[in-house]
Amino acid sequence: MPHVSMVLTPGFQFLALGVQAAFELANTLRGDSYYAMSIASVGGGPVVSSSGFAVPTTKLSDLDTVDTLLLLAGLVPPPQQDEATLDTLRATARQARRVAGLCTGSFLLGQMGLLDGRRATTHWSYARQMRETFPNVQVEEDRIFINEGAVWTSAGLTAGLDLAVALIEKDLGRDMASAIARRLVMHHRRAGGQSQHSELLELAPSSDRIQKALIHAKAHLSNPLTVDELADVAALSPRQFSRAFRAETGQTPAKAVEQIRLDAARLMIEETRHSFDQIAQQAGFIDLRRMREAFMRQYGQPPQALRRLARAS
Repeated sequence: MPHVSMVLTPGFQFLALGVQAAFELANTLRGDSYYAMSIASVGGGPVVSSSGFAVPTTKLSDLDTVDTLLLLAGLVPPPQQDEATLDTLRATARQARRVAGLCTGSFLLGQMGLLDGRRATTHWSYARQMRETFPNVQVEEDRIFINEGAVWTSAGLTAGLDLAVALIEKDLGRDMASAIARRLVMHHRRAGGQSQHSELLELAPSSDRIQKALIHAKAHLSNPLTVDELADVAALSPRQFSRAFRAETGQTPAKAVEQIRLDAARLMIEETRHSFDQIAQQAGFIDLRRMREAFMRQYGQPPQALRRLARAS
């Protein structure tokens, strides 16, 4: 029975505890207790979260063998831990089959020396700090999660669920992982190489009309998606729509449509084996050349490079 232990540090973010739901669902769907779970800390006893709530924990050294060690920290990177704390974490990590730093928990892995010479990620807003703090770590701030052998790191809070589902897929297969993602009402099971950013979230329109037009665009990528088409969906004249769209999103409709097509194409590149011609067609680009040019403008590299990166991670 693999033992999954979530290790808390003072000021941890409460939402990060939600990763236990993925392992709990695995047990429920299997109909047995495949995973054992615990909440621990180095010293044991109550640990206070960033929101002020205290959670009871088991002393880490009192646990039997831990299979999967998940390190949780706070909304800001944890301070440098004392050497006794790091020694305890290292000792448990050495015995575990795998260890993961969720969000800023990756800083704990860095302090333990487990990220030296490895690729790692964290919340995008702390990537620069992580790079400066740990110069021997190859920080990739635009990843959902990264798996480097027995060491895993994830991006911001909800990305911890993606990492948990990926761990379960390693143990119980893709079908189980997909079933858990559906039960968790995750929009889709994100691959580790996927960008932390979603274009629809970045645009963040304030009105229902513009939001409706964007949702239409995402659902009808094979359409030309002209200003006239989107304006009709928004029940505005093309001139009114263009003016309102720029005011709410800071972009022209044409630029936003290209970004949405890129978002969709990148997801297909990372999660499918479709040919690039197929992806260009499904994402609504006129041809592969146009898609490649858009990728070079946006990411500074061609689609092929992103696929290689996704497969490596």
